[in-house]
Amino acid sequence: MGKNKQFRFTQNATFDHVVQPGYQELREDRFPLKGRWKEIHFERDAPIVLELGCGKGEYTTGLARLDPSRNYIGVDIKGARIWRGARTAMEQGLTNVAFLRTHVDHITSCFSKDEVDAIWLTFSDPQLRKARKRLTSDLFLERYMAILRPGGSIHLKTDSPVLYEFTMEQVERHGLLLLEHSRDVYAELVPRVPEQIRDMLNIRTFYESMWLQEGRKIHFVQFELR
Repeated sequence: MGKNKQFRFTQNATFDHVVQPGYQELREDRFPLKGRWKEIHFERDAPIVLELGCGKGEYTTGLARLDPSRNYIGVDIKGARIWRGARTAMEQGLTNVAFLRTHVDHITSCFSKDEVDAIWLTFSDPQLRKARKRLTSDLFLERYMAILRPGGSIHLKTDSPVLYEFTMEQVERHGLLLLEHSRDVYAELVPRVPEQIRDMLNIRTFYESMWLQEGRKIHFVQFELR
């Protein structure tokens, strides 16, 4: 392991806003923050928004800056990536941000029924060979249903036409409520949506900026489970 990674892992352990549950406590369903994130961690009663596969936390911290009235939690298994988001939150004085280091497969062990208000999926792996592993597959929709409050929404932002089309098919097949969608966010959607939504869509990760320079289109889907 490189010295840089080791330093980040060590520093993560000192951050109050980085939570790293053990495998055993998740497996045995005894994670102490499950159902109590607002009470214990954030110490305030505010809606919780997740970013799954948050990487360096650019969207988690960006959303938190835009809307201090909500609590934001970035979820990723990569500790070195989470470190960057945690540092950003600390440097910018964001008290409504937390990072959860775990695999997205374990979210139902980390959050209880109706505990989450919204979920963001930002540039998730399209899993071109394994549709079952896509973060909008039946497997994950079932997990989201177990933690999202009624009326909670899911937002997918992706550069993958495959994942976009797959998600649109999922919405239609399951009779889900489609709120917004676009094959080209910045050309079609951003110019016509209210300012608050526009600001959220305009958050750009490092890799998204590179993809835009390459001429790739960014797709978006927002829907509710039923």
